[in-house]
Amino acid sequence: MEVTVQEKVNIVISDEQHEVVKNHLSVRKIDGEEKFVVKKPTRVNKNKMFLFIKRAFDIALSVFCILIFAIPSALIAICVAVSSKGPVFYSQKRLGKNGVEFDIYKFRTMVSDAEKDGAVWAKKDDDRVTTVGVILRKTHLDEIPQFWNILKGDMSFVGPRPERKVFYDEFESYIVGFSHRLYVKPGLTGWAQINGGYELKPEEKVAWDVEYIEKQSLLIDLKCVLNTYKLLFGDDKAR
Repeated sequence: MEVTVQEKVNIVISDEQHEVVKNHLSVRKIDGEEKFVVKKPTRVNKNKMFLFIKRAFDIALSVFCILIFAIPSALIAICVAVSSKGPVFYSQKRLGKNGVEFDIYKFRTMVSDAEKDGAVWAKKDDDRVTTVGVILRKTHLDEIPQFWNILKGDMSFVGPRPERKVFYDEFESYIVGFSHRLYVKPGLTGWAQINGGYELKPEEKVAWDVEYIEKQSLLIDLKCVLNTYKLLFGDDKAR
C-alpha cells in the first residue's frame, strides 16, 4: 500500500523548537542517512494504585459522557447519514499499548472512498472531508464514539493519540523510536495536544509523548482533561 505522509521531511532541530522537543529528540546519521532519534523513556509509571485509579476514572467518565452525549450523538448520526453516502460510523485499525491493534470508532467525516488510492496522512483543508465532516472535525465531535473505546479499555482519556500501523512503519523510517509511544495506552487527548495542538509534526508529537510517559501522573492527566476545552473551541483540526 502506498503511503503519503508529507512531501519533504527536514531532518533538523531548529533553535525555535520547544525545549521538550530538544530534550527528547536528536539527529544522527544511521546507515548513511540522517534520522531523528527519540530518547527512550527513562521511566514508565507502573504503580498499581495509579493504574487502578486511572482505569476507574476512565470507566466512570466514559459512562457519564456516553449518557450526556446520547442525544447529540443521535442528531450527529442523522446529519452524517443525510449529508453523504456511506456508513454513519467509521472504524479503523490503530495500534494500542504494546503494539496491540484495536478498532477505533469515529463518526464518518470523509467521503466513503477517501483512501481508494492508499493510506494518506490527513492534511489541512483536505478535500476528502464532507461538509458535515468539516464541522465535526473542527469541534472534535467526530471523536465522541471513542468513549466506547475508553470504556472497553482500548484507550484512556489521556495518552498519546493512536496511529495506524502503516504510519508507525513510515514514521519509524526517519524517526527512530517513534514506537516508544506504545509503552502506554493511547488517549482521547494528550500532553502533546494541549501543549502543541493537532498540527505538531510527528517528530515533535513523539517528543511530547515521551515527556508524558516519563512524568505520567494523576495530576498531569487531570491537567490534560481540564485543558482540552482549548482544543475543542480553538482552530486546530483533528487528524
